[in-house]
Amino acid sequence: MIPKELLKKVRQIQIHTSRLVNDILSGEYHSTFRGRGIEFEEVREYQPGDEIRSIDWNVTARIGRPFVKKFVEERELTVILMVDASSSGQFGTHQKLKNQFAAEVCAVLAFSAIKNNDKVGLIIFTDRVEKYIPPKKGRKHVLRVIREVLFFEPRHAGTHVQAGLDFLNSVSKRRAVIFLVSDFMAEGYERALQISNKRHDIIAITIQDPREAALPDVGMIELEDAETHDIVLVDTHDANVRKGFQILSGRDVKEREQFFKQVGIDVIPLKTDQSYAEPLIRFFRSREKRR
Repeated sequence: MIPKELLKKVRQIQIHTSRLVNDILSGEYHSTFRGRGIEFEEVREYQPGDEIRSIDWNVTARIGRPFVKKFVEERELTVILMVDASSSGQFGTHQKLKNQFAAEVCAVLAFSAIKNNDKVGLIIFTDRVEKYIPPKKGRKHVLRVIREVLFFEPRHAGTHVQAGLDFLNSVSKRRAVIFLVSDFMAEGYERALQISNKRHDIIAITIQDPREAALPDVGMIELEDAETHDIVLVDTHDANVRKGFQILSGRDVKEREQFFKQVGIDVIPLKTDQSYAEPLIRFFRSREKRR
């Protein structure tokens, strides 16, 4: 039995994201992800204006009149949400924690997928894979996916992106669209990500809180690593400290984005103090232009 408060929260997410999905993203999503190609549907008699190259010469010779092959787009896709549930997601200085923000983004993508009759699956990982829901269609299935993203309680704190990618490649043999949602506060995933991107279409969605980019001037504060629980004392009154923190944070983001570009992975950078709608729409439109 699903608790009433859980259902209420899922319903709130559905209402909040429905306009974006129905009025804005639905068409953008469909145009961007058009399926794996075309598949044969039938043979019909040649009509003036048909492509000569589409004539089925075997059928034409057998019947004695020209016939052409008709193809339709193979629309159905498999979309898998890979969600980082490590403890660093339990951080937030704006209206939402990073993992709450990520869950809402996943809801938008999941509803967009089922609106286009695509399958949706879910992989939740920390320093290991903790939850897997195989791809399926349907509203009921997607609501289950969203419930898991919203309310899943991980057993581990760390982050191991490679473990999630290795699991993905073991369970998904056919090419899929993968939305990898994480703050990417991890190391050593680059090679695995590069290999996985050759098998699948991976889109990285990076989640960042504004306080992870710049420190406020509030005096002495303790900063705790959510995954290792290491604590450091920082004097934010010191302008050099604030500047150094900002430089290091900016460098990490720049190096990560350069790597994604180098290996051909699209990135949707999101910040918890800003709307995710415009970056998503911008991504879909830019991807469509490249088709």
